[in-house]
Amino acid sequence: MPTISSTDGTSLHYRVIGDGPRTVVLVHGWMVSGAVWDGLVERLDLTGLRLVIPDARGTGQSGKAAGGYTLEGLARDVLTVVDAVGAERFTVVGHSMGGQLAQWVASEVPARVDALLLLNTVPASGLPLPPEAAGLFRTSAGDREKQKTILGLACKTLTPEQLEALLKDAGAVSAASIEGAFDAWTTGGIQDRLARIAAPTLVVSTDDAFLPPAFLRQAVVAPIRRARMAHIPGPGHYPHVEHPQETAAVLSAFLAGSAPA
Repeated sequence: MPTISSTDGTSLHYRVIGDGPRTVVLVHGWMVSGAVWDGLVERLDLTGLRLVIPDARGTGQSGKAAGGYTLEGLARDVLTVVDAVGAERFTVVGHSMGGQLAQWVASEVPARVDALLLLNTVPASGLPLPPEAAGLFRTSAGDREKQKTILGLACKTLTPEQLEALLKDAGAVSAASIEGAFDAWTTGGIQDRLARIAAPTLVVSTDDAFLPPAFLRQAVVAPIRRARMAHIPGPGHYPHVEHPQETAAVLSAFLAGSAPA
């Protein structure tokens, strides 16, 4: 599996699947690694695609750095991986906090991002949680029961096998990542960058209690010039895990409709 060093020397692990001319970068969210995309990838038609799936620092097989867990730091890690695979132009798909990172990337290099899909994204302005929930989330590193509680709050249709896979993945995420990335996504603060995004953008909502469609329309769709919405009824916060077939269909349709000239 390939790795590249970030600007601060942290080892960044990533996978490349497919060898098509269109590069699609899948950016995962908090408390998981790039493995969270596996069910979606299995159901996606890879014709013409090259998927790039990074593990953020502190997750999966990437280095367990002590710092660098700001939105900008994590997003620059994504760009480091994109540059390592030689992608001049690319599509970004981001889930949850990964959606914030995708928004940062699309605003940092707008000429290189040909399309942007934001799946249950946290808004660029952040998503503060009530104190009790914040305490649970921020202290969940290495705590299976706390992480099980969080997934129970977030998801609606997980099978026991899907839950176990998420818990196994989450259990290996470093405390520095759990705490630092939590502080980053709840605080946000990158909303002033959104006017720079030039790519056609699809914001996907589900029956996620934390990120309902009306909220996403106001907080994410409205500030992005070329954004529109789609809705997948049924799943909670992890549709690519809970309903991977439907999520793959939405992604495939978006890719077909936003193919670069």
